[in-house]
Amino acid sequence: MRVNRRTGVLVAGAALTALTLSACSGSSNGDGGGSGGGSESAAEVEVFTWWAAGSEKAGLDALVAVFDEQHPDIEFVNGAVAGGAGSAAKDLLQSRLQASDPPDTFQAHAGLELLDYINAGQLQDVSPLYDEFDLREAFPADLVERLTHEGQIYSIPSNIHRANVLWANPAVLEEHGLDPQASYDSLDDWFADLDVLQEAGVTPLSVATAWTQVHLLETILLADLGPDAYNGLWDGTTDWEGAEVTAALEDFERAMSYTNGDRDGLDWPEATQLVIDGNAAFNVMGDWAVAAFEEQGKVFGTDFTAAPVPGTDGVFDFLADSFTLPVGAPHEGGSHAWLETVASLEGQTAFNAAKGSIPARTDADPADFSEYQRTAIESFAQDTIVSSLAHGAATPVATLNAVTDATSKFTSGASDLSTFQSELATATAAD
Repeated sequence: MRVNRRTGVLVAGAALTALTLSACSGSSNGDGGGSGGGSESAAEVEVFTWWAAGSEKAGLDALVAVFDEQHPDIEFVNGAVAGGAGSAAKDLLQSRLQASDPPDTFQAHAGLELLDYINAGQLQDVSPLYDEFDLREAFPADLVERLTHEGQIYSIPSNIHRANVLWANPAVLEEHGLDPQASYDSLDDWFADLDVLQEAGVTPLSVATAWTQVHLLETILLADLGPDAYNGLWDGTTDWEGAEVTAALEDFERAMSYTNGDRDGLDWPEATQLVIDGNAAFNVMGDWAVAAFEEQGKVFGTDFTAAPVPGTDGVFDFLADSFTLPVGAPHEGGSHAWLETVASLEGQTAFNAAKGSIPARTDADPADFSEYQRTAIESFAQDTIVSSLAHGAATPVATLNAVTDATSKFTSGASDLSTFQSELATATAAD
């Protein structure tokens, strides 16, 4: 049954099913032709996301306000699905796509997360919109390259997030004789301070459920391997079973030894809250966490700090939320209008100011954003960019799922480091 509620939020529990629909890609024009747009192609647009609460919903609301100004004759239909940090939305989406019942557009992480949809023939090429909206000039060239698959582009990013961020509570550090403004050159320097905290009975590093542990893993790999060898994990030029990766996994094992015992029962907001409340000193999380601090009145640089994960200074571990044009979108004109707003300077400014991320566009005014966001804008412009593992940019979904399963086994004690490394090599062999 098609969801068509203007402001409703769904809670989905659909079982994961294979993507088997095979369809011909239609045009991406805005007149309802191409792939099934009807005579009322632009009357409405159902936008399918997992932005149902917190700063994510605030960002969506801000984007909708711009959309309503730019396209007042098109009704926005909120297809947000709550639950599971996006997993419930992805499950329901796959069921709908398999049933040939797509929304008009859906949120997905830009990059190789889209590959399954592309291979199933479920997405239209939106490259013509990049030309129509002048996005090849507005977006950084290396970002456009990362979004391109076999000469085509299948989504338009609404934002850029940075994954390799170390959040800290300076009051906790100062209380235990540590420099609250310390800049760590390496993981070993950081681990030395974590030892001090652990000996004092403080939780040094908060993490949460499996995906946050994979998030920590990717930043440790990046810190130890450097950007070139880290990229090689995904293009086959770095040996997953080599000594360098073994050393990085040993560092990941050590990092996990500093974490909270209740981690598997938490999600990222609870892990971040431990730092906000002073019950943990550090947390490695993407920069969506800045909104959690700021919503509670915490001041950047005073109540909390943010810096690249030790060993990753000068590298921007990138991910992006993006929007697609599905094959068979019922209101393709509405899809076109929504993508225009997502791509626009006004839309990206409003959305990212509320969500804590930064615009994909290079012409946004840094003065419109918070102090932390201004540092991220500067870093994205000058740092080496790599793709996030945990958030869909570096690998297809099946690979990430296999990596997550291997990581969960290891961190729960169900496998040793040698087995973990072998399972990671197997998981990524098909990339």
